[in-house]
Amino acid sequence: VQLQASGGGLVQAGGSLRLSCAASGRTSSVYKMGWFRQAPGKEREFVAAIPWSGGTTNYADSVKGRFTIDRDNAKNTVYLQMSTLKPEDTAVYYCAGAKTYDYRWSYWGQGTQVTVSS
Repeated sequence: VQLQASGGGLVQAGGSLRLSCAASGRTSSVYKMGWFRQAPGKEREFVAAIPWSGGTTNYADSVKGRFTIDRDNAKNTVYLQMSTLKPEDTAVYYCAGAKTYDYRWSYWGQGTQVTVSS
């Protein structure tokens, strides 16, 4: 499975961005898709996740109420709508896929930079 993330950029605090992650290959092996982020000098952290089949979404407390994860199965694409962005949201954002087999985050995209200016 290959994941291609896009949509990052520079935005002012309070603004919005939408990230996209296009999946290709054996997507039937993916149970759920997620977004993670890594800020400079910090460890990668979970942001949001959604099952490919739909259902319960999960969010990090730091983004609840501001970010929304969604998917378009027909396009094999997952989105992360980010609103009310804060400077602390600045990071490289990675999309990931968890295998149906063991639910582990095994597939990773290349990352897209999001920079929020104050």
